[in-house]
Amino acid sequence: MFPIKDENPTETTPYLTIALIVVNLGIFLATFLSGSFDQIIGDYGMKPAELLAGKNLHTLFTSMFLHGGFLHVIGNVWFLWIFGDNIEDYFGREKFLLIYFSTGIVASLAHAALNPGSVIPTIGASGAIAGILGAYIVKYPRAKVYTVLFFFLFYVIKIPAVAFLGIWIGIQVLSATVTAVAGVAVSTAYWAHIGGFALGAAMVYLWEKSK
Repeated sequence: MFPIKDENPTETTPYLTIALIVVNLGIFLATFLSGSFDQIIGDYGMKPAELLAGKNLHTLFTSMFLHGGFLHVIGNVWFLWIFGDNIEDYFGREKFLLIYFSTGIVASLAHAALNPGSVIPTIGASGAIAGILGAYIVKYPRAKVYTVLFFFLFYVIKIPAVAFLGIWIGIQVLSATVTAVAGVAVSTAYWAHIGGFALGAAMVYLWEKSK
């Protein structure tokens, strides 16, 4: 299940969304071509054990702009492009950035709290983008998302955002639960996705309720 686009036009140009996409892609390419990829990931990725010991706190921020491969970064910026423009358009640049960075930081903290002894660097913008998805499901639950499904053949269907994003977060929760019960180490920070999504949804819900 992969999104192609949404039926949710904007009234303004999403400059910040575009800027974040360009920065994420630019930093990935610079890191990939630097010849010091592993060292950069080790120095600027967020390691839960170090963070909880009060060390290298800057990695809460720097880890959001690092990615482990082309599919990792392309997948993240694609989701940001589809869902981020509407959140920036509706809430404005300040609140958009507040959602993005606060949920990204909380996502890393959630992962660290549930993996306190890990020294494996955690990287990626997915926690922050999960926050944007959480904001979107609250604000635009009925917006249609063109979605690719594969069942022997490829199909493109339109489904409400609440269904698409509900399935997405459901997969994150199920995956996090299964891996925790099985005691399996995985490379995907499912709890970071869950934490970012939950905070993004809560922020928008509270903002809308306060109007």
